[in-house]
Order: sequence, then C-alpha cells, then structure tokens
Amino acid sequence: QVQLAESGGGLVQAGGSLRLSCVVSEDTFNSYAMGWFRQPPGKEREFVAGISSSGRNTPYAGSVKGRFTISRDNAQNTVYLQMDSLKPEDTAVYYCARSRTGAVATTTRMYDQWGQGTQVTVSS
Repeated sequence: QVQLAESGGGLVQAGGSLRLSCVVSEDTFNSYAMGWFRQPPGKEREFVAGISSSGRNTPYAGSVKGRFTISRDNAQNTVYLQMDSLKPEDTAVYYCARSRTGAVATTTRMYDQWGQGTQVTVSS
C-alpha cells in the first residue's frame, strides 16, 4: 500500500510563502511522475503543478506560474511545492498525487495514489 503524507500547510498573509512537502512510502518513487492539486471551498479539484520522474518536465497551472515551484528529491522520496507571493485565491486543500506513469500529466484521472490533503489559508 503506497502512502503519501503531505505537510507544511497553514495560515499565511497575502504575499507570504509556504513550502509543502509530500513523503511517499514506495521503493520505486523515482519511476513515477508526481503532481500537486488543490480544491478550493465549493469547487472541483484542480491541477497546480507536476513533475516528471526525471524532474526535467514541470508544467504549472497558469494561475500559479511564476509564483509556485515544484521539485523532487528522489533520494528522500519527497516532492515539494514552494509557494511564494500567495494570494487569497490560493486558499484550498492541497493534495499530493502519484501519477500512473513517469510522464507528468495534468488531469486527476492520470493519478492513482493520493495524500490526505493539507489546508492552505491565505488571508487578505
């Protein structure tokens, strides 16, 4: 059973920063692409950022491009999401997910393992 454990969420003022971490309990972590998604209150889950198994391909949602940075440490089985210049509209539950393959994808159906989520709240 693969487990994904997110951490790093919290309450921050607009303009601030947070760094989310996701530790994956799997020996073949470096074979899979990883992604971050978020679900704002009352809305559907949406893609935020992804990273291929090699780390070379990192697509972002337009709303976070230039402010968020995804990275991974394959030696630590961990994927990160550095979030800078946070806005109130970034408020959501953030989920870490493992892709079905090594190629990064932007749709939820391409991810088969999910964390429990971590709350990020940005105050104005």
